Amino acid sequence: MSEGSKEPPDLSRPDRRGAFFLLFFCLMAIGAGNTMLMAAVLPPLSREVGLPDWMAGAVFGLSAFFWSVFSPFWGKRSNQYGRRPIAALGLAGYSVSMLLLFLSGLAAKSGLITNFIVIFACLAVSRSFFGIFGSGANPAAQAYVADRTSQAERRDEIAFISSGFSVGTVVGPAFAAALVAFAGILSPLLLTSVIAAIMSAMIWFRLPEQKEPVTDAARLDVETNARGLWHSRDVLPFLVFAVCLSLATGILMQVFVFAVMDKLDVGGAQAAQYTGPAFTVGAMAVLLAQLVLIPRLKLKNKTLMWVGCIPLLCGALLMIVAQDFATLVMVQFLLGLGQGLARPGFSSGASLAVSPQLQGNVAGLVISANGMGYIVTPFFGLFVYQYVGANIPFMIASGLLIFMAVYAYYALRDGVGEFDPETDL
Repeated sequence: MSEGSKEPPDLSRPDRRGAFFLLFFCLMAIGAGNTMLMAAVLPPLSREVGLPDWMAGAVFGLSAFFWSVFSPFWGKRSNQYGRRPIAALGLAGYSVSMLLLFLSGLAAKSGLITNFIVIFACLAVSRSFFGIFGSGANPAAQAYVADRTSQAERRDEIAFISSGFSVGTVVGPAFAAALVAFAGILSPLLLTSVIAAIMSAMIWFRLPEQKEPVTDAARLDVETNARGLWHSRDVLPFLVFAVCLSLATGILMQVFVFAVMDKLDVGGAQAAQYTGPAFTVGAMAVLLAQLVLIPRLKLKNKTLMWVGCIPLLCGALLMIVAQDFATLVMVQFLLGLGQGLARPGFSSGASLAVSPQLQGNVAGLVISANGMGYIVTPFFGLFVYQYVGANIPFMIASGLLIFMAVYAYYALRDGVGEFDPETDL
């Protein structure tokens, strides 16, 4: 445990369980919408309107750039203005983004926009609203939980609200497959926009917020050593691992959808009937890891990080030889299991490595790192897949995962980012 972490968190709210469930469902809405977009909407839509595969990935990449830039910004602002308004703003931004994506896709499909550069620009700008404004939801939610949990509780509670995102990724693809078949390929976008708007209103009106905002954020930064936190020797290793994990999983997840379409020779709405169930199995594996394995095994955060790389590596290697749907589903299970173990490890570890006053700051940095790898994923993933070799992206991801396992095992100092019963109150 790092210096300054002995001050107790805010545990004064007796209704925190209800608040945690509300945040759970908000992250569930984001998880469902994002997975529907990645698994069932954007890849088949991009091929239908004539976009190169790498451009579909670039839509996510531009959003990831803004996500990485603005997540620390919103994390700091949640210290200054409170967790509730920043979380509500994030959900509202997400709602606007999905609505604009729906309108852009509708214009492209109806022939109002025919130039593929203009189509790409409309989709990219629409998705960027999520990166700029939607990036506020996650750090505010994680910091809200950190404010109200002890060291002993924090990893399990962060894993709990994070599993809301995972539940969304279970519900989203399965629901999208049926919704696309019934109401068209763009219908998940409109539905997600409405749900996100409702959740934003619920956060604003229903989330209890007792902790007083900090009126002088500059003074807080000086007094708590918040400036330069990202290169702190206690925090930096967790962020390096998070960036590498986002790059590896970004490659595997984005290329997976196009690989399924090519390996099984399907496209359009039919592709969602395969990718949807496969992503659902992967999300169920995430839940298995976060809600069953982590609470029962009680492994150290460092151990969760390097152990999580093992099923991810197996999934990446299996993807090279997969030729049938059953094997592709197994790939998703392995990828989900690995992510479910590794993500709570570095998220909780970074939180436990800093003092209570810095929870908003470190949450923003962690969420930023989570998206940073997706900035270059289109070039290491879909561009290489389309123009260099179909198996090369999986080899790149495999090499990166081997490095990550070794890095987590040797670079993290023992005791940093771990629960210390002597300082827990």
